[in-house]
Amino acid sequence: MSPAPAARTARRTRTTKETTIEVAIDLDGSGVTEVATGVPFFDHMVDQLGRHGGFDLTVKADGDVEIDAHHTVEDTAITLGEAFREALGDKAGVRRFASGLFPLDEALVEVALDLSGRPFIAYDVPFGEVLPLGTPPFDPQLAEHFFGSFATAAAITLHVRLKAGRNTHHVIEAAFKGVARCLRDAVRVEGGGVPSTKGVLA
Repeated sequence: MSPAPAARTARRTRTTKETTIEVAIDLDGSGVTEVATGVPFFDHMVDQLGRHGGFDLTVKADGDVEIDAHHTVEDTAITLGEAFREALGDKAGVRRFASGLFPLDEALVEVALDLSGRPFIAYDVPFGEVLPLGTPPFDPQLAEHFFGSFATAAAITLHVRLKAGRNTHHVIEAAFKGVARCLRDAVRVEGGGVPSTKGVLA
């Protein structure tokens, strides 16, 4: 009888002068999420990562949102990226690559990623002059900062590009859903070895 596969789970915490972040993730979950960051629109976006990624995800953040959401978004992204990287382990058998086009009404976002172990972010999602979303407010520019911090901490290569769209909410949500679906595809185990000619993804 073959041994049961190792659980792909992780817990990470991060405490700074501006924030306290707690993250738990199970890459082989069923999309059950519990997200509370103090920024409702950001909660909605992080929830998309868990639900559409098929991850069980708990994120709790206590930050200085009365000043700005920047610190909370950045530190959440870093902590989530670190937990994701830890949960992946040695990446044996994962598909590694994933890409696709993801629509939300008039918005269309292209996402491609590689669980490469080499952090890189290419983000081309321009906005005109737009208002922050929700209360406390989420500045749409923080989406780029989130993905950059997450990709760096997770050690992945991530490309996100806007193909069409006018509604800011739709564009950002399409990006989060697209990244989630690609992560779900890339972490899927379908083989036995590490998918790299070097024998390691780190």
